[in-house]
Amino acid sequence: MSPQHAPLPPVAPEVLAEAVENLTARLRKKLDAATESCAAHAVRAEDGSVTIRFGEDAVVTLSPGPQGAVTGAEQAVCSCLLAPRCLHRAAALGAAPLADAAPAAAGGEPATAKPAETAEQAEQPAPAAPTEAQLGAAAALWQAAAEALAAGVTAGGAVVQAELLRAAHTARLAGLPRAEAAALRVVRGLRAARDRRAAHRLGDLTAAFRELLHTAGLLAAGSAGPALTGTARRAYAPGGSLQVYGLCREPVLSATGYGGVVTHLLAPDGTPYSVSDVRPGGLARARGAGSASVALGGATLDHAGLARGGLRIVGATVSAEGRLGAGREVRATPLRGTPWTGEPAAALFARPAAEAVAECFARRQADPEGAEPALLGCEVTVVGAAGEHLLAREARPGAPLLRLRPAHPHPELAHTENLRRLASYPGLRLRVLGRPDLDRAATLRPLAVGPVPGADYTLRLPEEWLDRADLGYDRLQGAHFPPRQTGPAPEETPAADPDPLADSPLWRVRRLLETGVAGGRRAVAEAARGTEPLAAYGPLRRAGLTSAAELAAALAAEADRRPRDAFGRLADPSADAYAWAWLASATHLAAAERSLVAASWAG
Repeated sequence: MSPQHAPLPPVAPEVLAEAVENLTARLRKKLDAATESCAAHAVRAEDGSVTIRFGEDAVVTLSPGPQGAVTGAEQAVCSCLLAPRCLHRAAALGAAPLADAAPAAAGGEPATAKPAETAEQAEQPAPAAPTEAQLGAAAALWQAAAEALAAGVTAGGAVVQAELLRAAHTARLAGLPRAEAAALRVVRGLRAARDRRAAHRLGDLTAAFRELLHTAGLLAAGSAGPALTGTARRAYAPGGSLQVYGLCREPVLSATGYGGVVTHLLAPDGTPYSVSDVRPGGLARARGAGSASVALGGATLDHAGLARGGLRIVGATVSAEGRLGAGREVRATPLRGTPWTGEPAAALFARPAAEAVAECFARRQADPEGAEPALLGCEVTVVGAAGEHLLAREARPGAPLLRLRPAHPHPELAHTENLRRLASYPGLRLRVLGRPDLDRAATLRPLAVGPVPGADYTLRLPEEWLDRADLGYDRLQGAHFPPRQTGPAPEETPAADPDPLADSPLWRVRRLLETGVAGGRRAVAEAARGTEPLAAYGPLRRAGLTSAAELAAALAAEADRRPRDAFGRLADPSADAYAWAWLASATHLAAAERSLVAASWAG
């Protein structure tokens, strides 16, 4: 078999950080340019290694381990005379994606710990105060994050990223997994922004910087607690005997190359559970895993059958997020599924969506890095399409318009096409099961839909689908809809989709913060010089958002501050003070937007 071009294997953050640290100052200046063309010249050999050629005399060989990642310095070698302190090796490592902790194996088997071990860990009391190592690691991470924020995407190249990665690795060794994860999100966001990837959103990178600075700042100041330090691994504990029923399937497709499916389940008492099958493989695996066998206690079911069936489990192991493990002692027997009209699923549709969303906000405030928002169910009437989303109104008096957006926008998944087809039937009544988007006004990410019992103008799904369609896998066809002429007079689609976030003058603060993330401190200073304070922040004050205006003005002033040394010469401004000013404004903005989103669900 001849060598073939292939993606670069993931690289452990500490391996890349060490390679960049070993470079001279002269080579560091050349690193970004050397990294750009590496991926295009990567060739996979028959033994699984990947080589990148730099001219005639230098070849870098990356030899990933059993998990498919480069996790040690010895797995990246270069043939040049300067190796391992050479530009070629650092560039090849920098061009590769960052490795992450592998998700649990099929069915949710714990990857690094046994239930008995984690149960003992769970009984240990949380530390009263952070250790000296944690304080030092948090301070170093804060400083690296502040420097990265001051640089922005424009100057946030490989050297800036390597400093963040080195600080993240120190945080991991000190037992600060939440801070480490936040730093890795920032580095991945910087890479996506600099590579101009289609999936990059400046708002996501802004949120990642806010989370990193918030976590590192509190830890460095001496705050402690499980919510701040985070959980290093998914802890599985004995769950005894369980009986669970399928709700729906959800495709999983990550930016790090993982793909698969999560099947959501519900116990008779309303406790949510899930079975996960996520592995390397990207889109192809996300599409195929929906019909893959469920690796849980010998159950003879695939994920499609489990989503419409059930399981009786003996000796279950369960993570803190409700994920079921596939330990050796687990035994599972298939059960007949229940429709959404019966318990336990019926309870999801029995209360207003606003109440369920309020609980989601309360859980997020208590644990910002906890699990994703819980699934909620509601009955809606389709209003029509509005841009890239579907407008629908919940079936209760005074309910607001809801925006139904694809749970995953990838065009090869069925979400987007299914929503387009649903939007073409104004007046159609639906039961929707989905996850609220807590960062957008009255927005739901639907995972599955079904007919409304007793309604005439509703879906007509096959009996074997058990009256629900998984929007990520099942494709709705014309036969699944009622004749259009039988529909009621549809509600008029509003000319302008009301959005309290978009209509609020808070966009001025958001733009200032995102300008800082994109262009760094200098961009914020230049933006502030170009407008009069009254014109920039007057609308905020007139809307009663005085604190937002003052914090934004303080950020602009700090960005433009140029201190002088004892001889009157201009000195480099402090990244620390700028980062605190940016974080204060970003934290206030997040709280204000959260209040607007919560109010948008109330109608």
